[in-house]
Amino acid sequence: VCFTSPWQCFRALCCKGPPPPRPEYDLVCIGLSGSGKTSLLSQLCSESPENIVSTTGFSIKAVPFQNAILNVKELGGADNIRKYWSRYYQGSQGVIFVLDSASSEDDLETARNELHSALQHPQLCTLPFLILANHQDKPAARSVQEV
Repeated sequence: VCFTSPWQCFRALCCKGPPPPRPEYDLVCIGLSGSGKTSLLSQLCSESPENIVSTTGFSIKAVPFQNAILNVKELGGADNIRKYWSRYYQGSQGVIFVLDSASSEDDLETARNELHSALQHPQLCTLPFLILANHQDKPAARSVQEV
């Protein structure tokens, strides 16, 4: 490329303007308490895994990727909070369901029921779901087929 003045060269190199905006997608992240939702999002945001505390209520994290930004609304998974999950579904464009693959049979059954409830909810039933069988590194972890 040939420039007729140093100013044109400078503008071409330094003044390209802001990068084009990346598309943003709103996701909801649900699962029982202790399933690893907060740890997953902290990892995706390159945050320190130290001092992670279970979410009481909800939190929102922007997870940046090269071609998009995921705005993930993480909902706490305690018994007394799960009944309010549906109040936060509106506007979601996808669902991340995290389950503890090393949990007890009772907890796995509770997680299964919550997943089925979410899959049938009118605001979520047409959305893409990612089901993450977390804690695969634990000795008691079930395989994907068992889950």
